[in-house]
Order: sequence, then C-alpha cells, then structure tokens
Amino acid sequence: MELSELRQLAVPDLRVKEREAREEVFKLRLKLRTNQLESRANYITARRDLARILTLIREHSSSAQTIAADARKG
Repeated sequence: MELSELRQLAVPDLRVKEREAREEVFKLRLKLRTNQLESRANYITARRDLARILTLIREHSSSAQTIAADARKG
C-alpha cells in the first residue's frame, strides 16, 4: 500500500493494517527461516510497510497530544 493511501486512514484503520502487516511479517519470517521463501525482498518490503504504518500511528498520536496540550494552555 502506498504512503499517500495510508496517510488518509484513521488510527483505528491503521491499527487493523498494523495487525495484518505483523501477521505477514511473521509468516514471511517463518518461510525465510525454513528456506521456503523464494525472494528475501518480499520480507524486507513487508517489514518496511509495517514500519511506515507504525510511524503514521505515532504521528497521529503525537499530533493529538499536541492539540490537547494547546487546549489546556489556552
């Protein structure tokens, strides 16, 4: 999934994508360790996708905390 598509999703939707990505990384890691994975690039891509999703979740939570802090100040 492209980054621009992920940015349009809300946090609950990103959590679902995170769960799916973690499952995919687990399955690919298992195949990699048992020498059943044809291309290691698939595993690397899956890990990067998971990292992107986690980064977006953190961005959303940090921006929400900033907004809450600003509301308390003013």
